[in-house]
Amino acid sequence: MSFGSKAEYGLVALMELASAYATGEILRVTEIANRQSIPDRYLEQMLATLRRGQLLSSLRGPRGGYRLTRPPAEISLAEVLACLEGEAAGRPLPPQRTPEFEVLHSLAVDLVNQRQAILSGTTLQQLLERRDALSKSQAMYFI
Repeated sequence: MSFGSKAEYGLVALMELASAYATGEILRVTEIANRQSIPDRYLEQMLATLRRGQLLSSLRGPRGGYRLTRPPAEISLAEVLACLEGEAAGRPLPPQRTPEFEVLHSLAVDLVNQRQAILSGTTLQQLLERRDALSKSQAMYFI
């Protein structure tokens, strides 16, 4: 189970905003879009959705942009994905309720529950820490 493009782009944009949170910096859509190669209009729609979900606030005008409404350590990935994708609707059990279908359905439910637990227990701050650790490990200098 991977992320769809909407969730992936949204999470990348939120990491950008989370990086700027400590300084209080407001980021413009074009800044994020250019740094991360995300189409401007698509990003604007996602950020508007996140603003309606009260994860972001926006400031209008020439110096306007977006910022997080709470610290990155208080925003879980489950909350972000629920905002961007809506609540996941479970697939109903098929009419032929053989033991084989029931076992597969049970496994699917377990997968969804495990995914939700991981997403609920992971914050934007943790993503930033993972990103920073990855950046440090890739920054090798050769003489």
